[in-house]
Amino acid sequence: MTTDAAAPPVHAPSTFLRVIAVPLMLVAGGAVAVQSQINGRLAAALGEGPRAGIGAAVISFGTGLVVLVVLTASSAGQRRRAAVLLTSLRSGSIRPAELAGGLMGAFLVSTQGITVGTIGVALFSVALTAGQSASSLVVDHLGFGPAGHQALSAPRAVAAAFAVAAVLVGTGSRLADEVSVQLVVFALLAFLAGAGSAVQQALNGRVSRHVGPWVTTLNNFVVGWVALVVAFGLSLLLHGRLDGLPGTWWLYLGGAIGISFIWLSAVLVRVHGVLVLGLSMIAGQVVGAQLIEALIDHEAVGAAGYAASGLTVLGVLLALGLRPRQEPT
Repeated sequence: MTTDAAAPPVHAPSTFLRVIAVPLMLVAGGAVAVQSQINGRLAAALGEGPRAGIGAAVISFGTGLVVLVVLTASSAGQRRRAAVLLTSLRSGSIRPAELAGGLMGAFLVSTQGITVGTIGVALFSVALTAGQSASSLVVDHLGFGPAGHQALSAPRAVAAAFAVAAVLVGTGSRLADEVSVQLVVFALLAFLAGAGSAVQQALNGRVSRHVGPWVTTLNNFVVGWVALVVAFGLSLLLHGRLDGLPGTWWLYLGGAIGISFIWLSAVLVRVHGVLVLGLSMIAGQVVGAQLIEALIDHEAVGAAGYAASGLTVLGVLLALGLRPRQEPT
């Protein structure tokens, strides 16, 4: 990964790059599921209650922030871009509200820590992607992103419909077996986290036009970490306990994984475009979550889990097939 500010010349991607980019986008989506698993386990190891979940998020964001600060400080080009961010903020080219993308990221990571230990990474990821798909339609329709207003298109509608259907199928059997207010609330939190991530992507796109994806990611981690520290302080007023930092080293990789899939997304979007990237990452998240539960947690996925994964992948394929020819890939 490089943080050099000099932008490379734009070339049409080769056939090999276009082919290899598709599985890499699936991997990027799967990385979101892996991060959810790690942060959920970190929260369980830290203790119980909101303080443990938010504490895991503070650690995840904090480790990622340290990596970003070190790499940014080591690149003269990215230091200049960081200075441009401050200058643009003072001049009004970037509005303060546009720097708030990190708040949605902080909410996502907090939700991972609070809910995954209870509802599992598969249900979390399916609810998350349903929120992402549905919210993206609204964000595009309102022109909230850097590309302005985007009319509702068949590919976007199909992707959202299949993602919502997947969450209904994926949660149906679980709710039938374990009907509880907590399960419904936690699934709703994951849905809202997904909805917030669509807003985050729109805000990041606005900021990235001025300073590039790397400094935009740095801003997200700074804003998110500060918000999480405040939330962690407030969580100490609620019921719960902290048992100290766990000694398992891989529980501290959530921040680095977050940086990796954000950076990978920024690179791959230039090859196939936003639509293909988003759909592929949704499929990667859902399928990756089912694999984690089957291989790592040794939990039977069941027919509902496979159906949810299948619906998501089928939605991707149909949406790509319905994509207008003139739409950039």
